[in-house]
Amino acid sequence: MPYDPAHSEKRWQEAWESADTFRAVRDERPKYYVLEMFPYPSGRIHMGHVRNYTMGDVVARFKRAQGFSVLHPMGWDAFGMPAENAAMEQGGHPRDWTYGNIATMREQLKPLGLSIDWSREFATCDDTYVHQQQSMFLDMLEAGLIYRKSAMVNWDPVDMTVLANEQVEDGRGWRSGALVERRELTQWFFRISDYSDELLTALDGLNGWPEKVRLMQANWIGKSRGLQFSFATVDAPTGFDAIEVYTTRPDTLMGASFAALSPDHPLIKHLAETRPDIAAFCEECRRIGTTEEAIETAPKLGFDTGLTVRHPLDPAWELPIWIANFVLMDYGTGAIFGSPAHDERDHEFATKYGLPIRATFGPKGATLADADALIADAPYVPLKSEAVTYVRGFAGNADQTGEEAVAAAIAHAEAEGYGQGVTKFRLRDWGISRQRYWGCPIPVVHCDTCGTVPEKKENLPVILPQDVTFDVPGNPLDRHPTWRDVPCPVCGKAARRETDTMDTFVDSSWYYARFTAPHATTPTVAEDADYWMNVDQYIGGIEHAILHLLYSRFFARAMVKTGHLPEKSKEPFDALFTQGMVTHEIYKTTDERGRAVYHLPESVTDGKLADGTVVEIIPSAKMSKSKKNVVDPVNIVENFGADTARWFMLSDSPPERDVEWTAAGAEAANKFLNRVWRLADDVPKAGEDADLIRAAHRAIADVTKAIEGFAFNKAVAKLYELANAIGKSQAGGEQRREVLRILAQLLAPMVPHLAEEVWSNAGGQGMVVDAAWPKADPALLVSDSVILPIQINGKRRAEIEVPKDMPKEQIEAMVLADETVLRFMEGAPVKKLIVVPGRIVNVVV
Repeated sequence: MPYDPAHSEKRWQEAWESADTFRAVRDERPKYYVLEMFPYPSGRIHMGHVRNYTMGDVVARFKRAQGFSVLHPMGWDAFGMPAENAAMEQGGHPRDWTYGNIATMREQLKPLGLSIDWSREFATCDDTYVHQQQSMFLDMLEAGLIYRKSAMVNWDPVDMTVLANEQVEDGRGWRSGALVERRELTQWFFRISDYSDELLTALDGLNGWPEKVRLMQANWIGKSRGLQFSFATVDAPTGFDAIEVYTTRPDTLMGASFAALSPDHPLIKHLAETRPDIAAFCEECRRIGTTEEAIETAPKLGFDTGLTVRHPLDPAWELPIWIANFVLMDYGTGAIFGSPAHDERDHEFATKYGLPIRATFGPKGATLADADALIADAPYVPLKSEAVTYVRGFAGNADQTGEEAVAAAIAHAEAEGYGQGVTKFRLRDWGISRQRYWGCPIPVVHCDTCGTVPEKKENLPVILPQDVTFDVPGNPLDRHPTWRDVPCPVCGKAARRETDTMDTFVDSSWYYARFTAPHATTPTVAEDADYWMNVDQYIGGIEHAILHLLYSRFFARAMVKTGHLPEKSKEPFDALFTQGMVTHEIYKTTDERGRAVYHLPESVTDGKLADGTVVEIIPSAKMSKSKKNVVDPVNIVENFGADTARWFMLSDSPPERDVEWTAAGAEAANKFLNRVWRLADDVPKAGEDADLIRAAHRAIADVTKAIEGFAFNKAVAKLYELANAIGKSQAGGEQRREVLRILAQLLAPMVPHLAEEVWSNAGGQGMVVDAAWPKADPALLVSDSVILPIQINGKRRAEIEVPKDMPKEQIEAMVLADETVLRFMEGAPVKKLIVVPGRIVNVVV
């Protein structure tokens, strides 16, 4: 009888649900908390979801079988602009759009058979989640972790909201595509920069994290040692007698040729009030781009203010003050000095505007003339650890590394009293204000008498009004007087609610903690948080390696400080795994006007469309709706079953790498699972095979090791081997059933539905999901033989299995009698035959 996944998978899912199998329980068992980054409810699941949640499910089921009380929850990152955009484009309400999508995606995920405790499900737009997030906001505000200030922000004039730097792409809003403007707005901030050093230092203890993620976080935090000093101004307006500068390369100060200020620097803003030419230039800079990424690729623009500053080492040495579009007010002091001899950006700027270029160092042994000649056409930028000769240095003309020279420059400045060595961080405070409707309201009130005051906790939650429209650009909360206008919580006079809502990164920065007590009337419950935290295994995409993880690490510290998490949870994720993407070929043709036309995979057979048109095939591309190279998981489950989708996602490549979905791969996975079904469905009545028992116990050891090491593709390979061994074996009766039960247990984390069928057919008690993970018998792992690979002229061509204690002479005889070896020798005489006992045989012909 053929395997019928449509019937089997539904039956076992109903059995698990009926038994409440996956409900997380706080009890005397050791706990294990596995969490995948929760999804945004876009409306349909995709193959990336299948891969992500299948990996987490393997870990959850494996740990459950090992005797852990497992927490494996699911939720929805539900606030954000897409819902608001949909309301603008299609009508309706963001809440209805969001909850409709959640319902759809939940029903698409459930057929995958994931071992999720659905009783803990929540969406970040739920009133209860909003309530507890606002409650924590007030606690953090009271603890001094949150403040309000005026700041320059990226403003999307179409979406009419503030954008983080990362949401600006090529100077445009990531969703609207509109040119981003710079505006000064009053914003709410988390004091994440207060934790810069701690967040950086703690990375060394995150041994369960990928090294590349720790490096990305370290670079983002950006610790640097440099010099803080002032340029005295010449003939500047009153109140601007000095310009503060911070530099990480004070060793190049003797090569300075200009001072450059940000268009947002206070001095420049003051000048722009009476200088239309300066005001126009600054506006041009803001139009071109406002982020580091945009400025990096934009042309370097400058404007000579006509003012100068005195060089700190020589009062007679004056440097011109320029406005430069590449100087950001967000970092440092908004002022730099240009050292074009040793910086590509400064060199480009100085060359463009005819400014001096003076070397401070050159290659070892260089003279002053050599160094100046070297940098005429391009800057000289060696590694900071490379020793060079300083021709204008603070320690005389000496050979020094960059690190040594920076230290000498700082020492000189401190000794002479014109500057001080300081340590700074690139990390800036986290601005969370967003001028949009569909987000968590910020629970504060603005009163003319009392100022800005927190809402009372008894008045929480502050819930978004439902009677809003999106036919007018901007935030509808600004246009909703019955929601906006409220009595002051302190004095009772007429006041206004804060109409900004929180950045959605706030919602996702503590959801892991909420899962420990998702229905509590407080943000967390101490006993539950103490039992379940930390997350033992966190799984998600590398695209969240910086901001989401960094904000979550900060938020955990803030929750510890305000009493919502135990001290041990300052680092909330003990282990992190970042999986690769799911890719697929792109099929493209060109229309009569030369425009690209993309085609769905199901429309292409053998590289052709139904009408015979040959398509251009672009391999291994990220799945994209616009390129139509998407595969619908729902269709895969309906056609092949969930276990086939799961098996393919685990088997094709290491999980940290991209995996390419192919129809042939899916069919091969399905074919193997049907073969396993036949093995379990046809059990011979007699026969024994000691080698089969050994193979089963080797598989237990190998699969256990592979799952623990996140090498799921290796686990799959070992299960193929065990299935092959069962297929070849003549064992029958109880011995065969015993091995089939072991196979079912090893398959259960990966293909749980088929595993239940195999377990049942082989006489397993209860359900395999409740069976303890098998343990390998050490005695059966000891082999009396060894497999030796055989290389012929350096290439592996064959292998033989020999007893461990077989003499070399007998091994040589076996090798020279092996049919495969003889075929590759092609009759050539043996020049040399080398046997490395227990390792390899080399044949040279």
